[in-house]
Formats: sequence, C-alpha cells, structure tokens
Amino acid sequence: MRVLFCGLVMWWGAACCMAAEEPVIDFQVGVEYAHPGEVSLQMNMAIPKSSGLGRPAVLCIHGGGFRAGKREGYDGLCKQLAARGYVAVTASYRLAPTHPFPAAIHDVKAAVRFLRANARKFEIDPDRIGVVGGSAGGHLVQFLGVTEGVPQFEGDQNLGHSAQVNCVVNYYGPSDFIHSYGKSVDAHEVLPLWFGGDLSTHRKLHQMGSPLNWATPNAAPTLIIHGTEDKYVAFEQAEWMVDRLNQVGVEVELLKLDGAGHGFKGEDAAKAEAAMFGFFDKHLKP
Repeated sequence: MRVLFCGLVMWWGAACCMAAEEPVIDFQVGVEYAHPGEVSLQMNMAIPKSSGLGRPAVLCIHGGGFRAGKREGYDGLCKQLAARGYVAVTASYRLAPTHPFPAAIHDVKAAVRFLRANARKFEIDPDRIGVVGGSAGGHLVQFLGVTEGVPQFEGDQNLGHSAQVNCVVNYYGPSDFIHSYGKSVDAHEVLPLWFGGDLSTHRKLHQMGSPLNWATPNAAPTLIIHGTEDKYVAFEQAEWMVDRLNQVGVEVELLKLDGAGHGFKGEDAAKAEAAMFGFFDKHLKP
C-alpha cells in the first residue's frame, strides 16, 4: 500500500507539473472578419490566454486550387503557433468559380486588416503580422507579400487599415500562371475556373494574378518551401520567385526538399515545420 500510495503521489505531481507547463489557449471558432455581398467570411483563432499585449500574429491561408479547401485544415497549426506565443488565425475566403479572381485576394487582405483593426482586442502587435499558406494558399500569401498598397487588389472590406504583412512563408505556391499549363497535372482545370478562362481568352488576368510580376523592393521577407517532385506546382515556380525577389533586393530563402511532392510527410514535413517556425521567430519576435 505504501508503494502504491507513493506511486500515486508521484503520478499526481507529474501530472500537475505537465498541466502547469502546457500553454492555455483560447480557441475561437467562426469569428466573422468580413461580409462582402451576401457572404460571411469567418476565421478560427488560437489565442494564448496569458496576457501579452503586443504579441505577434500569424494568418494561415488554406489551399485547394482556389475552388476548394477549408480553414479548419489549419486549426492544428494555429494551436501550435499559439503555444509558441503567437495569435494565430485560419481564415476562409471566397472560392471559384462562383467568386473568380481577384475575390480571394480581396478577402485575405481584409483578413490582415481585420487583425490590425482589432489589435487591441486580441493583444496583437499590428507591426508584427506574418502569413503562411500552402498551394493556392501559398500563392495568396506570396501575393500579400508583393502587392501592399496596389489599389485594384485591396477590395472594400475593413478599409482604413494596412494589409501589409511583415513576412511570408510560402509552401509550394505558384508564382507564374502563364507557365503553369503543361507543367501541372491540374492547371488546365483549376486556372480557367479562377480566371474565367484560359490563356487564349484571359491571358492578361493570368499575368495580373502572378506574384512574380509584382515583386518590388518593398516586398516582405519570404521563405519558400517546395519539393522537387511536385506534380501540381512545378519546383521551377519556386526558383523563379526566389530569383525575382533576389533581383529586387528582398530577403528570400528557399528550402528545397529533394524528392518531395505536393504536400510533405515524415522527415520532409518536420524540416518544413522547423524552417517555418524559425523564420517566424526571426522576423516576428523581438
């Protein structure tokens, strides 16, 4: 009995210590951040409960070929980021073909402005906001990083605040849609839905929607993570974006994952995650 009692005491003490060490997170679901037309756009938020006025924030943007995907896919990452001291949110945006380009861009910019407009409420430092996304979401975060202040992409929601982001983590997002056809297994299906037509009818929109064409010295520091065997977004798309950002003098890093496809597993996923956390800590934490 004495041994059993001591064992129970030790277990209880260890459990209490673990509970004390685990970060306490306030996870809010379905927070409306914009309402364009008849559409209610919402986000899920993971907020560290400990007081921390002036905390950095990260906006996570899901993929899905601009026509699918759900914000809930990033709930887990948001909780991980909150455990590291970030206010982390994952946002829905309008999808094609019902809402073609540039509706999704307007929406993610509105999400950034929402965070700034409510910085005091959520204890966010409005000067430390990063973004991360994969595939179509990777494109959208990259677009956020290179088009700050371009009027045609601002939309009409949450105006009065900047949509500037302080750093970008782009997981295998396309950079040049003009050269996506023939290099991607689904570009011929996805892009005409988003742009309202293919290159033969909507070439200018494909050019306008390519982050490669908007890079300036004012672009945000960027980390691009891409696998060399990606069949959906060719690895060369990452190389082109890195080269262009280098040309205009913007800090950019490329994590090249040899043999990885569209989406990472095992060691590749761990490397990508470590690089992402390190990049955010470098650029968003004082």
